[in-house]
Amino acid sequence: MTIVALIVAAGRGTRLGGEVAKQYLKLQGEAILTHTVRAILPHVDAVRVVIRPQDMALYRAATCGFDLGDPIIGGDTRSASVRAGLEALEPLAPTHVLIHDAARPFVTPEIIGGVIAGLQTSTGACPCLPVVDALWSDGFSGSVPREGLLRAQTPQGFSFPAILKAHRENTADLADDVAVARAAGLDVLATQGDEDNFKITTPADLARAEGKTGMDPRNGTGFDVHRLVEGDHVTLCGIDIPHDKGLSGHSDADVAMHALTDAIFGALAEGDIGQWFPPSDDRWKGAASHIFLEKAVERVAARGGRMTHLDCTIICEMPKIGPHAQAMRARIAEICDLDIGRVSIKATTSERLGFPGRGEGIAVMASATVMLP
Repeated sequence: MTIVALIVAAGRGTRLGGEVAKQYLKLQGEAILTHTVRAILPHVDAVRVVIRPQDMALYRAATCGFDLGDPIIGGDTRSASVRAGLEALEPLAPTHVLIHDAARPFVTPEIIGGVIAGLQTSTGACPCLPVVDALWSDGFSGSVPREGLLRAQTPQGFSFPAILKAHRENTADLADDVAVARAAGLDVLATQGDEDNFKITTPADLARAEGKTGMDPRNGTGFDVHRLVEGDHVTLCGIDIPHDKGLSGHSDADVAMHALTDAIFGALAEGDIGQWFPPSDDRWKGAASHIFLEKAVERVAARGGRMTHLDCTIICEMPKIGPHAQAMRARIAEICDLDIGRVSIKATTSERLGFPGRGEGIAVMASATVMLP
């Protein structure tokens, strides 16, 4: 299977109101579309997004940092936008496509996996939930039997050639892609949905979403110490600071970056820096410590997560950290693809007590907050 996710973000979202289309409204400090892309990207071979042409700048900001390629310009209706997206995917020749609403940021790996599994035996698959509430016609003039009724969610998955053909033949603006598929006579399998995979449509939905990240917050801590020896500078957070001593270690001995790396690995529960980069391995002798931090950042992305905050406390008498703290924050933010406002670098002394107080070494404590699906 070669699976491409097509995220439909060409709607205006009029029921939510406001000047900005709902998929670009902020949720936990990021655009709703950002959350949606992050949730689905690790589980497919590629992601493409269908947008309105006037939303190009908003799209660029929401997808910065993701390798998605150029967006696809949608049409006047949802069906037209999906068809435009499918036509644009044809040169990629995927075997299957997952069509997903941009305003469903809480889709889970289990939902996506269930749809993909369903496509092993069916032309189409759709996550669904049963209708459990009583149904009445307007004015309570009569009840509507709910047996056999399903609430459809997305992503709705299909054989790519089959759904492309179905959309090319469709002339109506149908409710969703299952409707297009069924109108073309395609089989669609119901897979397990999730109540949390709701579509943000109204202000109440947005308020509900603000109380839910769809992610599991993890906090990790790191601690490291390196001895001070003869030298002319120390490297902390990737910044060379003039000093009459240097730090001793197997790599470049950037004790601050080591502690931050361990904090991220700790949040992931994936061991520590020594397990990933053992000092017994000569490949890491004299290595720049940004290599270690980049690996930890890579592991967060591989798990479908994101970092939200890093905090580092450097314990030493000398050198003075304050004059270099901003440059250190900027370097860590660059490596971790974080806003600098999410990186904290602090320094303190040990009141001349212990090895830091005697100028024998530098100690660092760090913490990392990571969100995982």
